[in-house]
Amino acid sequence: MTNIFGMTLVQLQETLKPYKVPAYRSKQIAEWMYQKGAGSFEAMTNLSKQLRETLAGELVIGRPNIKARLDSKDKKTTKFLLEFDDGTAVETVLMRQSYGNSICVSSQAGCSMGCAFCASTLHGLARDLTTGEILAQAITINDMLRDEEDGQKVDTIVIMGSGEPLMNYENVIGFLHLVHEPYTLNMGYRNITLSTSGIVPQMYLLADEGLPISLSVSLHAPEQALRSALMPINRKYPLTDVIKAAKNYADKTKRRVTYEYILIDQLNDGELQAKQLANLMHGQLASVNLIPINPVVERNLMRPSKERIDWFEHYLSTHHVTVTVRREMGTDIQAACGQLRNKHLSD
Repeated sequence: MTNIFGMTLVQLQETLKPYKVPAYRSKQIAEWMYQKGAGSFEAMTNLSKQLRETLAGELVIGRPNIKARLDSKDKKTTKFLLEFDDGTAVETVLMRQSYGNSICVSSQAGCSMGCAFCASTLHGLARDLTTGEILAQAITINDMLRDEEDGQKVDTIVIMGSGEPLMNYENVIGFLHLVHEPYTLNMGYRNITLSTSGIVPQMYLLADEGLPISLSVSLHAPEQALRSALMPINRKYPLTDVIKAAKNYADKTKRRVTYEYILIDQLNDGELQAKQLANLMHGQLASVNLIPINPVVERNLMRPSKERIDWFEHYLSTHHVTVTVRREMGTDIQAACGQLRNKHLSD
């Protein structure tokens, strides 16, 4: 059985040629899958019964099962654990923001980066996700919003869930193109953000793709030794090379790069780190997003006090750095990447 979920319209037309399906019918099937929530050919009522039965005998629409769903008390955040046919489960988070519905999708099941502050990497990398599996996360939540929340839709996407997107480059690029298509979510590239821990060669490739998506770099430390301790990938792609690649991305795309900086009590939130970070940002088309750590029990890393967070933000802003502090969402539902999946793996 061939899985057609995740195919582009061109790929779908090629797959349906042996069944003498006209091009316009292929587009209808794509819209049924991606816009109307169809998980089977039986639901596609504008196709003949005979065609539906024929296609159902040889093709499958691979949609994930919702293995778990957690809703925050304030109703602003919903976390899904989605399970694919092979039993692989990934997390996807919906955040209802003032500017619209934002979702955080995973690009891999698990992660191999080994970052010291992250739950996603505790069980290592299971496998890459396919283009269709990344898209399925967005489609599943879009279907839920349409059916349960008065026709609402996904407005923005961040590829910031489990996994390193640039280590699954081809499938992620395929997802970016596919989610942009009018027969899927018609998502504007400027409404998409990709987050990387700093895979330097692929950062240059991404800059050359010509897609005006936003780039977010997981920084988390302003100098080489501390960043290497927090993020082992920094030993392969040193901080200076990551910054150079990020500057290249901003120069080529004219898009401001965001540096994500997790604040960890007594580790990277001191005056020395604030000064180093301000110096690092000098002259860049960039901003800093401070993220007070969402404590991960297994890691024993603590959140700074509000006073220390405020001080760090104030220091950067008074030293000409554009800085924000990420608003906390979903802490009561294990919204940090990897926490729900880890619970599932342990059960």
